Amino acid sequence: MIARFEELDWQETRMGELNLRRRTDSQSGELIYEVKLGDEYLMSSLFTVAEEELARLGLAATDGGSLAVLVGGLGLGYTAVTALEDNRVARLDVIDALPAVIGWHERHLLPVSTKLVDDPRTTLVHDDFFAVMRRAAAPDEAPYDVILLDVDHSPRHTLDPSHADLYTAAGLERLAAHLADRGIFALWSDDPPDADFMTVLASVFDEARALEVAFENRLTGGSSSNTVYVARRRSL
Repeated sequence: MIARFEELDWQETRMGELNLRRRTDSQSGELIYEVKLGDEYLMSSLFTVAEEELARLGLAATDGGSLAVLVGGLGLGYTAVTALEDNRVARLDVIDALPAVIGWHERHLLPVSTKLVDDPRTTLVHDDFFAVMRRAAAPDEAPYDVILLDVDHSPRHTLDPSHADLYTAAGLERLAAHLADRGIFALWSDDPPDADFMTVLASVFDEARALEVAFENRLTGGSSSNTVYVARRRSL
């Protein structure tokens, strides 16, 4: 038997105290993994549907094979490991700004860690996704066919003020420069579809859509929803 709450890791980070803990669901006996940053809950393995759908919807919008995919934000790993389920994915790079999160997976602390880190297509990168997107791609750098982003709560509610510039037209233009011709950008958001952000997204990308993903909320006994934005880079 394990304690109802078990701390698996605690570290001080530049964004505050980061805590990974595991608990046992009192009714089902299921192990639930939770991440907190300071006093704020970041993610829970109770709610992974939208993170998985971020990968599925982004890849479903993509043509061709031998895909190079970039995931911004590792977290519990559900977006990344769902992307690996698509046999067209030849390369998966996952960027996270917190080395602690990468370490969790390298230590196989989370349910999908083994599947993720043992897949030869996977590369975990310690870097700031937003800083990477601000930098011009190197001349010999191969572009990505798909970029999936799940870091901030939403374009309006960012974990760090430095992230906000990505959600402007200029920031999205810089991100698009890292995509192949007609490549796909997909973004998870905890908020309902945002009309103002859709206007900005559509000013940079083609075929911009805001898709609501509904899922069972076992805490409330009802249902909840997140948003996945999907857009295609304009032809070069």
